[in-house]
Amino acid sequence: MDQNIDDVDLKILREYTLDARQSFHKVAEKLGVSVGTVRARTRKLESMGVIRSYTVIVDHEKLGYSLTAVTEVTVSKGKLLETENEIAKWPQVCAVYDITGLTDVLVIAKFRGRDELGAFTKRILALPNVERTNTHVVLTSTKEDFRML
Repeated sequence: MDQNIDDVDLKILREYTLDARQSFHKVAEKLGVSVGTVRARTRKLESMGVIRSYTVIVDHEKLGYSLTAVTEVTVSKGKLLETENEIAKWPQVCAVYDITGLTDVLVIAKFRGRDELGAFTKRILALPNVERTNTHVVLTSTKEDFRML
């Protein structure tokens, strides 16, 4: 952990992960610190790049994205970053990870149905440096939450 981040900063971050719409005043009240402290610490965390953006957590299933797939991708040597960057641009992609093991890349994506997943898989396989894929369909999602604080 960065030495410039202390317990107050972590408490502020935890509050924002619970509700990014909270005002400085509300966060200050919850933490028992001044509004000026929350404002200054928030600006510091933003300038450090710790807070990259403020967002909402969307229930993708309620928007029709009932299918989650985890796809392993094997890429030709030397073209890993180019391939990852291309896949990361696609709207249905939630995460792209450069991994160790038998495959090179792990892609997590959401789809409205099998047809979309099929087209997605064919699109990955059509990339010039992709050797093969191995796709896993998620049956049940026990937890899907990237908030760690």
